[in-house]
Amino acid sequence: MDAHNQYATPNGSTAPSTETAHAGTPMTGETFRETSARILKSINTVIDGKPDAARLALTVLLAEGHLLLEDVPGVGKTMLAKTLARTIDCSVNRIQFTPDLLPSDVTGVSIYNQDSHRFEFRRGPVFANIVIGDEINRASAKTQSALLECMEEHQVTVDGASYALSNPFMVVATQNPIEMEGTYPLPEAQRDRFMARISMGYPDMSSEMDMLETHQSVSPLSSIRPVAGVEDVAAMIRQVRQVYVSPAVKEYTVGIGHATREHPQLRLGASPRGLLQMLRAAKAGAALEGRDFVLPDDVSAVADAVLAHRLILDRKAQSTGETPSSIIAGILARVPVARDAASAARSR
Repeated sequence: MDAHNQYATPNGSTAPSTETAHAGTPMTGETFRETSARILKSINTVIDGKPDAARLALTVLLAEGHLLLEDVPGVGKTMLAKTLARTIDCSVNRIQFTPDLLPSDVTGVSIYNQDSHRFEFRRGPVFANIVIGDEINRASAKTQSALLECMEEHQVTVDGASYALSNPFMVVATQNPIEMEGTYPLPEAQRDRFMARISMGYPDMSSEMDMLETHQSVSPLSSIRPVAGVEDVAAMIRQVRQVYVSPAVKEYTVGIGHATREHPQLRLGASPRGLLQMLRAAKAGAALEGRDFVLPDDVSAVADAVLAHRLILDRKAQSTGETPSSIIAGILARVPVARDAASAARSR
């Protein structure tokens, strides 16, 4: 059997998704490819030399996750978040996190209306399809925690009443390294709600020369126009939900997760939520590759981005120069790729 086909359904068709889908139908494969290509092209016209970052940002959006952009100031973190938001014709709000920001400044607040003699809820900036949280780790832990319910349950609860957020909903947050002045480290529960983390890094010399040539007089964001609507994104998300995952790929994903929890140099391994999000990101990656089934390579391709920010090294590993990324690379090299059960039975 072909190495690819053993992970597809027996007849090569897409298996029905077990997840509950919203009203509507998925996109056709051709329309999906055309729309994703337009979005990536638009992002890459602004973010020079970072095609992998643009692709991962789109992957997280289609996998219904949230994205954390972490790096030193001035490398394009906020620019990537803004560009992704502007390529889609949807509601976008930006929150500038500062030490004096309150949770109600994020979620909203109930205000007493003297005319009606009732409290009315005034929605905060979190009520949008894409929420850009700029420098999220400059806010206090109390304000950071205001996003916990939003990111996990897609709702806000104020004064005992719950309000549903927009659909689709994505938080794109930027943060500076914790060694920099005026930062508050994100707690583990907050980091675990971000599907993936990207470190932008410095552009290469050629890309930086192009940036100096084209960006010095006018912001590249001024020329960005939406290339897809919110209905298009919702349909693409439904298409990703239909991507089939074989038992072998699920076993491979669980094997990676258990390897992180049993690793002697890790104090905290991958959570069940982390494995679920890794599989969702792999499904989105497979869809972007034009496939309706997931390969183990799709899982390993997103493993570092999805898991590295969730892992906590012990002190001995930190002293030896190990990093979460290096440990994940070692785990991927050791965890075997299980064969599909039906294929294994035939070989026996």
